[in-house]
Amino acid sequence: MRETDAASIFRALGDANRLRILSMLAGGEKCACKLLEAFSFSQPTLSHHMKILSACGLVNTRRDGKWSHYSLNAEMLSQVGQFLALLGSGPEGALK
Repeated sequence: MRETDAASIFRALGDANRLRILSMLAGGEKCACKLLEAFSFSQPTLSHHMKILSACGLVNTRRDGKWSHYSLNAEMLSQVGQFLALLGSGPEGALK
């Protein structure tokens, strides 16, 4: 994993609302409208959070009419897990 990719991902994970969104998506794909019901912020704020999560690759987006549906990107989550495992594996580190 490149340094810039790791930094982008961990920046996205540094927000409690985004962590809560990821936790909700762990139960499967969710429509933006369902995610929004769980928060006390506006639709533009949800869009901002989802843009950050999508841009770093943690979340996949699927459009259906006027709604967006979101799901976790299992491949990226696996890469993040591998990266974290490599951090403690020796002097070479996990960044390339």
